[in-house]
Amino acid sequence: MIRAAVSTFGGIETENAYRAGLAFARELAAVEAQDTLDWKVRGSVKADAAGTLVEVIARDAAGAPPAQLEATARLLHPADKRADHVVPLSQVAPGRFSGHTETVAGQWMLLIELSRDGTTLFRSKNRVFVR
Repeated sequence: MIRAAVSTFGGIETENAYRAGLAFARELAAVEAQDTLDWKVRGSVKADAAGTLVEVIARDAAGAPPAQLEATARLLHPADKRADHVVPLSQVAPGRFSGHTETVAGQWMLLIELSRDGTTLFRSKNRVFVR
């Protein structure tokens, strides 16, 4: 068993450490920029008659809905990337988005991204349980 493990693992976890470091630096800068916004974003996932409903509510530091946002959501399966669901969200009120996907149950990661003019301003990833 040890021979099989050693002979099948090449020892490379990252093909290009320099690019991975640059990506990490960009991600760190995005997190710092997001923290300065001080937005309060709430996401919820629940089963309903049409399948699975995802709702997102966003408020800025003053409690007002941020203007001209686009929202995307994905339900990420914790063990099988092929089971992930992209949830198309539409704005139903200022700062409020909702969308449906097919019926899912169990434990998922809810990925929410809020953007304006193609630039992601807010990103969160939270564990949710759908019954």
